[in-house]
Amino acid sequence: MKATVVAGLNRGARGVGLALGLPVLLFTAWWVFSADSTSIFLPPLSRIVEAFGQVWFSEVFVRDVLPSLRRLAAGYAAALLVGVGVGYLVGRWSVVRDLTSPILAYFRVLPAPVLIPVLLVAVGIGDATKLIVIAVGAVWPILLNTADGVRAVDEVQLDTAAAYRLRAWTRHGLILRAATPQVFAGARQALGISLIVMVVSEMLMSTDGLGFTVIRFQRTFAIPEMWSGVLLLGLLGFGLAKVFETIERRALRWHRGATGREESW
Repeated sequence: MKATVVAGLNRGARGVGLALGLPVLLFTAWWVFSADSTSIFLPPLSRIVEAFGQVWFSEVFVRDVLPSLRRLAAGYAAALLVGVGVGYLVGRWSVVRDLTSPILAYFRVLPAPVLIPVLLVAVGIGDATKLIVIAVGAVWPILLNTADGVRAVDEVQLDTAAAYRLRAWTRHGLILRAATPQVFAGARQALGISLIVMVVSEMLMSTDGLGFTVIRFQRTFAIPEMWSGVLLLGLLGFGLAKVFETIERRALRWHRGATGREESW
């Protein structure tokens, strides 16, 4: 028992070291090589860190960061619901797939920011426009991965469920559960896209939020503050990815056990 605990701690320490080793090294190199910088556009990292504390550990966090997180969460949640629902229909029934294939092929390659001018005219500059842009940008990886996962479900499982005369909703649940690994793969991609689209939408059509604040610092030549916003966005993306990874690890524990890959995470 003690050996198992020690081995687990060693694996955890090794994982943390591998995850943080390169970022710490790059951060240290940036600090050292920028220490004597006199460029207004590339200030020393020490000034950026100082500006980070002054800007983001203040009322700016409540005024600009929290609204961005709310928009990100709402748009991402909408993309999840639509992506999983439509993806299941597309993957489960060939008729739906054949009918929607041309439309999906068109809209999946359409960049979400292109919709911003249209939505500004149709919806206005409020949060609804930003939420639609985030959802439209994030929905495609979820939808396509869900459809592929549903189509790849083993026919033996479907035949077994039919032989046992399981209820329709039970069979749908089994199919969706079998497709969960690919659903999570799409959701992981969509999370990064949601963050990018959120920032772009706030830069173009907002009066608050992280994207708006970064572009405001750039326009007023508050360069250290602008760089501090870039750092915050990177930290936010890293933190969200780690939270998602933890949720995915727990949700797919059954899948790793079934494939014999319990120790691969």
